[in-house]
Formats: sequence, C-alpha cells, structure tokens
Amino acid sequence: MAERAKALLVDDRRDNLLALEAILQGLPVQAVAVESGEAALKQLLTDDFAVILLDAQMPNMDGFETASHIKRRERTRHVPILFLTAADRDAQLALRGYAVGAVDYLTKPFDPWVLRAKVSIFVELWIKTQQLRGQAEATRERDAQWQRLTQTVDEAARVLRGGGQDAAAQALELLEKARWGN
Repeated sequence: MAERAKALLVDDRRDNLLALEAILQGLPVQAVAVESGEAALKQLLTDDFAVILLDAQMPNMDGFETASHIKRRERTRHVPILFLTAADRDAQLALRGYAVGAVDYLTKPFDPWVLRAKVSIFVELWIKTQQLRGQAEATRERDAQWQRLTQTVDEAARVLRGGGQDAAAQALELLEKARWGN
C-alpha cells in the first residue's frame, strides 16, 4: 500500500496546532504537529511531507529561518511551505516569506476552507508524484529485465552459431534459466 501523505504543522502555540489539525480533519493527509522550527527540522530528517504549514512568528528560530533551512536541504527543498501568521497587514513579512521559498502566505484569521483547498492541492500533487516515482521504478525494472533477456538470447544465438554436438541443448538451457530467473 502506498505511503499516506503527511502535512507538517509548525506553530509554537499548542492551541493553533489543535485548530490546524481540526481544519485538516477528513482530508487524505496525516497531520504531524511540532512546536518549534528546530523540531520541524528534526522531523524533516526522518519523514517526507506533502506540505508544511509554518507559523512565521515563533521564538528562537522563527518561520523564516526555519524555511530557509528547509529550502537549503536537498531532501526538503521542493516541499511546499504555506506561511501562517497573525501579523497581518505587513506586506514586508509576506515578501520575506516568498523570498525564503514559501508558495503562499496566509494571515490569521484565515478561511479554513481556503486552507483545506490549498492543502488538498499539495496532497494531490504529492500523491501523483509518488505514483510517477513508482511507475518510473517499474519501468526501470522492466528495462533491466528486457536487457537481461536480450543478453541471454544473444548468448544462446552465439552458442547455436558455434555449433558443436551439444549446442542446441546448451542454448535451450540458457533460455530456460532466463525464463525462470536463475
């Protein structure tokens, strides 16, 4: 079974995390909540996420610094980040969020249905990406099998061309081994 999409929720206030979890309830995504930028970076070392909902204003490492670290890592640089902040009406904060790689910047209070719609889109993209990766792996495996079979047929043809009293039996043995994967 395919891995379930995950959303990383990052906010220093537990009540905000609970509200985000409630908003995402019913979507095909597992919410993983952490209370700091440092905890988010640790979580990103072990799990893959479809989207990150990141509070811009946090003590110690704020959302902008956290996003900057996320975007510098090869493993996480393509994970979409949606900034959430209570500091509305400040265009500079939004620009700063986009500058560190955010795909969107929502000010609180925001419409929960809008957030659900945005998260749904990123989850769907993540699922499609996982499906494409699986198909690419299956294609690579089929190509490798095809190459092995082609080499075996070529080897059997060389044996037959070489003649000799056991050439047909040797060629048949090569083809049987290839057929059964031995």
